[in-house]
Amino acid sequence: MSTAAEAFQAPDFIYERTSLYPKQSAAMFDPRRYSCTEATTKSGKTSGALIWLGEKAFAGADGQNFWWVAPVYSQAKIAFDRMCDAITREARTPNINEMFIRLVNGPRIWFKGADDPDNLYGEDVYAAVLDEASRMKEASWHAVRSTLTATKGQVRIIGNVKGRKNWFYKMCRRAQAGAAGMGYHKITWKDAVEAGILDLAEIEDARAQLPPAVFRELYEAEAALDEGNPFGLEAIARCKMPAFSLFPIACWGWDLGKHQDWTVGVALDRNGKMVRLVRFQTSWDETKKRIIAETNGKPALVDATGVGDAIAEELARKGNFTPFVFTQRSKQELMEGLMSAIQQSLVGLTGEVLLSELESFEYEFRGRDGRFTGVFYSAPPGMHDDCVCALALSVKHLGGRGYDFRFSRVSRADSIGEEAPDAGVPSGFEKPRASWERRGGLI
Repeated sequence: MSTAAEAFQAPDFIYERTSLYPKQSAAMFDPRRYSCTEATTKSGKTSGALIWLGEKAFAGADGQNFWWVAPVYSQAKIAFDRMCDAITREARTPNINEMFIRLVNGPRIWFKGADDPDNLYGEDVYAAVLDEASRMKEASWHAVRSTLTATKGQVRIIGNVKGRKNWFYKMCRRAQAGAAGMGYHKITWKDAVEAGILDLAEIEDARAQLPPAVFRELYEAEAALDEGNPFGLEAIARCKMPAFSLFPIACWGWDLGKHQDWTVGVALDRNGKMVRLVRFQTSWDETKKRIIAETNGKPALVDATGVGDAIAEELARKGNFTPFVFTQRSKQELMEGLMSAIQQSLVGLTGEVLLSELESFEYEFRGRDGRFTGVFYSAPPGMHDDCVCALALSVKHLGGRGYDFRFSRVSRADSIGEEAPDAGVPSGFEKPRASWERRGGLI
């Protein structure tokens, strides 16, 4: 498609398309039903997708729905604001509360967060954009795809590269291999610099500031083997156990749930292997009672951040609880301690929810005024990191209580019921048989 501006006329108005550079235009206006685009950050993929969706809606009929879907509400709001700014007042009526734009010819463009995939079912959608797809739950894509069934609507799926395990990466590989009805496009920093979208000096500064694997993902659209994971996917796999340890609990780590989060407790034995995982949502009063009952007098490091401060203060009076306040610096140090334990196979891990959180965990490099200020660790948008935080607290507390578990390595036992190895058996305890027998961990 030419980079020259194009125009078409609809009832009562004339629309003229903003010029797009060749790769941007080819990705968005691919004639195939599915177009998947892996692109460098700030390369114009969002603006191109907004133009495509706007044109689809302006060419639509009264009452038809068109969707922009982002991982979370706040990201969808950014696109909503940009679309409002791009369309003249005479041609649109925005609804700020419900976040849709009614166009002068009748269709509506909705902007939705994908936090809860169940909220995406139900409508008939005539065209859709999935933005930041590598950070979106696969269930959200399934929901959006269902809305396109009756209309046979087209969809543009765009995002940065974020490892190899997410559904977006796999879908891009199918499109790249020539699957029927699918187009694949890749936009790198070189394309954006050539088009005048990005400045070469900024790219070179990013290259100097970022680790090579992070730079390749963000600017060259090349997936890292570890999916940008600070712990390392292979290291996590080496630490996996088929079931909870049968040795006594040495200590707990508790992360308190806030808003839609979960309260999570992780208990370790003195060798760093998980004995118990507890995860629940309830009132603060019930949370406090549950934590006291579960901990049962064992040493515990408990989240004392924000509204958790009052709970932690009450728990501290019991004598076995130690408060821990999360700040950017303290969380960075906490996660780096967990990272070290996992990469050295000093901790034994089990539990589907915990392992899923560990494998999806992310990091990004923060800066201010051109200076590097630190590393920020968190779950991807729309996901949780409560289990990871509880695990990190328990690992920190275990080390802080004088246990040196560096001599112990996670057992390579392959099946439940296999006899545990001699290494790492605490003095005063017999080596248990059937040591991988499932223990009461609540997931």
